[in-house]
Amino acid sequence: MVDASDPNPNEPVRVVGRYALYAEIAAGGMATVHFGRLLGPVGFSRTVAIKRLHPQYAKDPEFVSMFLDEARLAARIRHPNVVPTLDVVATQGELFLVMDYVQGESLSRLIRAARERGERIPPRLVGSIMSGALHGLHAAHEAKNERGEPLHIVHRDISPQNVLVGTDGVARVLDFGVAKAAGRIQTTKEGQLKGKLAYMAPEQINGEVTRRTDVYAAAIVLWEALTAQRLFTGENEGQILSKVLGGFVQPPSAVVPDLPVALDEIVLRGLARDPAHRYTTAREFAIAVERCLGVASPTEMGEWVESVAHGALAKRAEKIAEIESSSANLAAKVDMTKTAVTSSISSSSSLPSPSSTSHADPPVSQASQLSSISVSKPAVTSRSRAGIVAIAAIAMIAGGGIVATFALRSNTPTQTTAPTPSTSPSPSPSPTTSPSAATPTVTATPTVTATAAETPTATATVPATHTTHVVPHHVVAPPPTATAAPKNCDPPYTLDDKGHKLWKRECI
Repeated sequence: MVDASDPNPNEPVRVVGRYALYAEIAAGGMATVHFGRLLGPVGFSRTVAIKRLHPQYAKDPEFVSMFLDEARLAARIRHPNVVPTLDVVATQGELFLVMDYVQGESLSRLIRAARERGERIPPRLVGSIMSGALHGLHAAHEAKNERGEPLHIVHRDISPQNVLVGTDGVARVLDFGVAKAAGRIQTTKEGQLKGKLAYMAPEQINGEVTRRTDVYAAAIVLWEALTAQRLFTGENEGQILSKVLGGFVQPPSAVVPDLPVALDEIVLRGLARDPAHRYTTAREFAIAVERCLGVASPTEMGEWVESVAHGALAKRAEKIAEIESSSANLAAKVDMTKTAVTSSISSSSSLPSPSSTSHADPPVSQASQLSSISVSKPAVTSRSRAGIVAIAAIAMIAGGGIVATFALRSNTPTQTTAPTPSTSPSPSPSPTTSPSAATPTVTATPTVTATAAETPTATATVPATHTTHVVPHHVVAPPPTATAAPKNCDPPYTLDDKGHKLWKRECI
């Protein structure tokens, strides 16, 4: 891919699913790679790399299946030397592949940067890079599906561009876009080559690929990392193809005399024209490189990467810092939007239906309904609150009547203050509520009457100009009368010699 580390600062930020898509990191013929930011809940976020399939290819079934296969295969490879695939997003006719972001440089740029400084990568560092890449390839070759069956993945596009060396000192393999595997949906059309011609094994050109095909390509990468030169060059693809099929390769020590001769044998074995003469596995190749060149520590490797690619890494780090600082506000806005939508959906069942609304009430707009949903405690209308309090008052008055009746039937002396009984029912109350919702008060002008089956009726009168709290045990009422009380019912009882009240039959 082409470097695009100097993005346009005025480029707008696009939100794709739960990710923010920022400027390009690199661009290729099939896709571009962008800086990205995961906008997680409760402030969680992380920087990612997002591979975006070109829109014109998103309509091509072959490219779409290739893109999805890359995600599916890469997700099955779990190894520290393979860039992990985190997610796939399909939206608005486009496809996005989300990968872990690694702060580092591709091996191709490191080779070029070292050559521009008149240097080569130290052999021990080359040993570390190639050892890590080969172990990552071995993990891909050994990957299995969900049922534990081998996938037989072959990368088919190993090159210095697809080996990423991080500032953490770890080399990683990336880009399984044209990988071959068992059960892959996308298939290569007849006569159509996949991968870079200068890194293809002779049998790959003929359409036959195995894990040893990747070993051959890795041997070319090792040769170029040691010599800082291209192995197969030409003015056109025809000349390159002729050299690949010709099979003649100079040993590394013929180009760089200070390289150990024992290394020549290792490199040339990996570049054997016959796959049977190569290393059986990438892991076997890695062990041979480690024994010959040794390996540098991750700290030494990371410091060298930072020293060689300091300018590009500094620009990228500055861009990452800008993205991370600006994404906090963006994440908050996205989270608020999602919360508002979720609250609206979850609370829609509690919104009043048109059939339950009084014709006297004004219509409630959708905006006001959504506004009420966002409040933590839903507002209670004055009418509904008054109705609730009125019902509570009736229940409490009735309860007081029951208590009074129980006291009368128990024949225990009880001092009561009986209000003047009402001779006729009073009209229904029309109470209003005070502003306080925690302690509702009732202002009533008429008499409130409660009647229960087989229980005496309790009648309580509240003056029109008096506002009072309704307390159930303050209400004590005598037995009511269905008709006007006779004159001899004042008082409605007599006292026996022990002071007990004997209620007059005609007054009950």
